[in-house]
Amino acid sequence: MIKYKVYLRLLVLVGLSTLCTASKSLDKKNIKDKPNIIFILADDLTRWDTATYGSVDSRTPTIDSLAASGMKFNRCYQAAPMCSPTRHNLLTGMYPVRTGAYPNHTYAKKGTKSVVHYLEPLGYRVALSGKRHILTKEVFPFEYIDGDDHSTTDPDFEKIDSFLGDVESKDDNFALFVNFKSPHSPWTEGDPGQFDKDKVTLHPYLADTPKTREQFINYLAEINYLDGQIKQTMNLLKKHGFAKNTIVMFSTEQGSSMPFAKWTLYNAGVGSGLIVNWPGKIKPGSVSEALVEYSDIVPTMIDAAGGKPVKNLDGSSLLPVLLDGKKEHKEYTYALQTTRTIFSGAEYYPIRSVSNGRYRLILNLTPDADFQNTTVMRDAYYKEWKSSKDPKILALAKKYEHRPAIELYDDKNDPYDQHDLAGDPQHASLIKELRQKLYEWMSYCGDKGIRTELEANIHTNHRVNATETVSMHLDALPAQKKGNIEVKEDGYYIFYLPRGKKSTLMIDGEELFFGNHGGKEYSNYVVASLQAGKHKILQEPETRLEWTGPEIPRTKFKIK
Repeated sequence: MIKYKVYLRLLVLVGLSTLCTASKSLDKKNIKDKPNIIFILADDLTRWDTATYGSVDSRTPTIDSLAASGMKFNRCYQAAPMCSPTRHNLLTGMYPVRTGAYPNHTYAKKGTKSVVHYLEPLGYRVALSGKRHILTKEVFPFEYIDGDDHSTTDPDFEKIDSFLGDVESKDDNFALFVNFKSPHSPWTEGDPGQFDKDKVTLHPYLADTPKTREQFINYLAEINYLDGQIKQTMNLLKKHGFAKNTIVMFSTEQGSSMPFAKWTLYNAGVGSGLIVNWPGKIKPGSVSEALVEYSDIVPTMIDAAGGKPVKNLDGSSLLPVLLDGKKEHKEYTYALQTTRTIFSGAEYYPIRSVSNGRYRLILNLTPDADFQNTTVMRDAYYKEWKSSKDPKILALAKKYEHRPAIELYDDKNDPYDQHDLAGDPQHASLIKELRQKLYEWMSYCGDKGIRTELEANIHTNHRVNATETVSMHLDALPAQKKGNIEVKEDGYYIFYLPRGKKSTLMIDGEELFFGNHGGKEYSNYVVASLQAGKHKILQEPETRLEWTGPEIPRTKFKIK
């Protein structure tokens, strides 16, 4: 009887052991049945400057082959047209103001989750190689396979090779982000000699000058160089046997740094190329007109990996579009741009945009301010624009630097946004509708417009330059009992001086500068954060002064 009990106990233990082993094998099999993921990101590439998106000059055979064997999205947009906010948006699935990462050179707020937090529990090793431009590591705890000293360089193919070899030997699933720095300016890679600068076709928003053409072929050469790097990536996938069970996503990021693309909310700035390749799943040569955003990328990866939808994200899975042929995805896409914290950018330039897939409304919250970006404006080709005697070229430069309060474009019939429809009375109701949708989005994100613009430095690691230090006061100045002006609301107040004038403004004993002082050039406006109440204002020498604030439109400033 005792032997029988011992035998039965052993039988049970063996059975349990067998079940556990089988369970582990089943779990491993379920994991391996999931697709691997590679996301390939370009840097400052206008989608139209690839052959698959219509360029007659660009040479992009690898990108074209991805589109031919997968699905190309014609209406993909991002929430900000510059590197850091775009990458934060892409990797968190959340709009920039919600994460705090809306200026450039910035970081997401503590507690924000990224794609790493969502895919690792699903059995994935989540790695990144190449350019980062994201912070902090707590928010983005990738397996950084390049090491800690390669935050702004190209991917290291030897280390990618080693990583893929490691996951192959361990039978792991992986999600690998391969981020290139091309074709970010300056354009120094590739062979410009393969392009004829006199014959290439320039976009209508670019002035046709000799130096513009010269820079444009340098840019095309670097796109061709990028295409070769993508080919290297695909070859490594094949080498390690991952080509058949890997979702490959390629995105062009925002447009190039030439005018009217990057740093703008025009179609060329926030529009992005997106190609998704999944052998045996996605019909080769598919083209989607569905309206999608970068916020949809993380939810798509979660869905493909077998995870459940995450409620706090601002996008939704694209699998119904990719696999089931669904024609529609979103009704609207949104974007914002701030020049705060851009190196050599304007001190103050907030713009916001909404699109219903055809019409694009752009609101400039400070139309009195000029757009500034010396990355563009110091370049020889732009100086050629400014010195031109051709009125059309001068008009382009003026449009780039001076933008109205409201712009409306038909992205379908006018993809380059050349014809502003905002002044046409027949579009008044459309403008009202889109403006309301934009305000609703801003409210949802916590975007307070002017205030959010000025508070950008609170969430940035970018060192404030001297001009910003003297002209921006983000800490509220205390109300003065014996002040000579009174404001009714707490808020930011902007004081304007005629261009070229020199003056000093004193607000409650704080000195703010206009014009040129001590050999340094300052803007013709300053911003102060004022609490409701009376404040002491002095100006020397006195000259014409205007101001705006929460309770007043721009008007002549009067000292009581």
